[in-house]
Amino acid sequence: MKHLIHPEDPAKMNWIEGNTPWGTVKCPDGLSCTYESEEKGDAVFERFTFRNETDHDLFTALTDVAVYTPFNDNYEEAAVCMEKRCHTHIWCADEVSYVMALRMGGKGPHLGLMLTKGSLGGYSVERDLTKSSNDRGDFLLHPTPFALAPGESMVLEWVLFWHEGKADFYEKCRRFPSYIGVSMERAVYFAGEPVRFAVEPAVCCTKENLSITRNGRPVPFRMEGNRAMVEEPAGEPGEWEYHITANGVATRCSVLVLPAFEELLWARCRFLVNKQQYRREGSRLDGAFLIYDNEEHCLHYDPGYDHNGGRERVCMGILLAAFLQRHEDRQMEESLERYLAYVYRELYDADTGEVFNDAGRDNHYFRLYNYPWMALFFLEVYGLKGQRRYLKDAVRILRAFYEKGGKAFYAIEVPVGQTLRCLKREGMEEEYRELLARFREHAAFLMERGTDYPAHEVNYEQSIVAPAANLLFELCEVTGDMNYFMAAKRQLAVLELFNGRQPDYHLFETAIRHWDGYWFGKNRMYGDTFPHYWSYLTGKAYAHYASASGEKDYEEKAEASFRGVLSLISSDGSASCAMVYPVTVNGQKSVGYDPWANDQDWGLYAMLRRRRTKKI
Repeated sequence: MKHLIHPEDPAKMNWIEGNTPWGTVKCPDGLSCTYESEEKGDAVFERFTFRNETDHDLFTALTDVAVYTPFNDNYEEAAVCMEKRCHTHIWCADEVSYVMALRMGGKGPHLGLMLTKGSLGGYSVERDLTKSSNDRGDFLLHPTPFALAPGESMVLEWVLFWHEGKADFYEKCRRFPSYIGVSMERAVYFAGEPVRFAVEPAVCCTKENLSITRNGRPVPFRMEGNRAMVEEPAGEPGEWEYHITANGVATRCSVLVLPAFEELLWARCRFLVNKQQYRREGSRLDGAFLIYDNEEHCLHYDPGYDHNGGRERVCMGILLAAFLQRHEDRQMEESLERYLAYVYRELYDADTGEVFNDAGRDNHYFRLYNYPWMALFFLEVYGLKGQRRYLKDAVRILRAFYEKGGKAFYAIEVPVGQTLRCLKREGMEEEYRELLARFREHAAFLMERGTDYPAHEVNYEQSIVAPAANLLFELCEVTGDMNYFMAAKRQLAVLELFNGRQPDYHLFETAIRHWDGYWFGKNRMYGDTFPHYWSYLTGKAYAHYASASGEKDYEEKAEASFRGVLSLISSDGSASCAMVYPVTVNGQKSVGYDPWANDQDWGLYAMLRRRRTKKI
């Protein structure tokens, strides 16, 4: 099959376009495969029969067998993406496996895949590396490892069907007898909270025909009609994987239990101070927070871009300043003072507002993203110390940001509401009016562009859409102008398509991102990063929308999104910049957390900020 186009789609999008043809099968020697396809109405049924052609028993490993399913998930200019590209949400959970593909612009029809026979254990990705960060790659679905006697066969079957969006996709999944729905409000819990989820088979199931276990022990549940309700207290931190069997069909889900939030926060801030701050009198980097290599137990620095002493790593200082607003600790206070001296000396010009890319006031690579982040750092220092000088630094930086082209830039974490609230509190009316006017000009540009997003460091991505939504929401909160709300709501409709609802703490309300591990990680590996900390930006937009609209389900989705990035922080305070989720990427084993603690503290800071004031 080379094309799959809905007959009534005016854009004529081909949903199965990739470098390797749809349905191509990879098998080890001695294992044959025959392929059958049948169209029934507007659905396509596909069947792959694997047969042992040898005279001995044949056993497979997870990556030995793969079926190529190249959903059209790559990034060209935004106008193309809106009409002719899709976000691909994959769930390989044994006998209950599916793919929910969503057109990036949100307009139906969309495409779904539901496994109806066999079992899938995971997926891999093959990327066109010449496209760098702009190609998510071809997807390879892996059958769960199996064993066949000579002449014996194993069958894998699925159906491709059209749907109108997330709710309709899951409603249509319920039509398949093999489907078991697993629903939850969140997938990350803090110790002491109740872990809750529901299991609902498509076919009516009695308690006797349903089994839920964790670590080999039965998990109690109660039945509400055809739904099994699980609730147990979150105890020992770690991954909790549940195995579910209903009417003979097997699947799984997983949640993550973390220490209590304050305990996790303390552990991370101690780690920052003790492990990630460089201390050497006379060095440019004295006081800097740097990358920490958890494999080699040492600091790492490279002046090249994403491994240097500035940029995203500024958030280590932001987190510490925010933490100290709630807690007293002399060692951490001294650490922050040392970092503050480093910032003034190496990363920021207090006379001009210029923010530098690296130590040594190095700006050979100019980057507008750095400006709002440094402004946010000074806002948090102001929040800690209460001294106007730091608020004035934030104003100076934001002024420079707009003078250098910020109005047309989709910058991450522009602190609109926080800046204006602080200025109002200090009675700095002139600066308030100046920056409010700048923010309004920025918003006008975003509203005029709509979903015609300009390319940034990636052609089109979640952290281009999210900044637009959040800036507009924040301006609505400050001004009460509902035109900003309506424009932000249109952005949100596109933004939430990046997020899936698979019942796994790596995937649940986690935005699709697939390049960050290469740029920021030690392993330098492209591939789906589930999670990556910028995923919380979608949660931030959810929270703004929930606050303005009163829609409770968006508040729940916001909490799930904020929590979803916290698996990057470990109980001992160590951390990882990216979790590369596929089994392999271009044939290289990939699943796991990168060894570098680099820039992931944005996620923990966002959760602290959310808990601190409920103001985003």
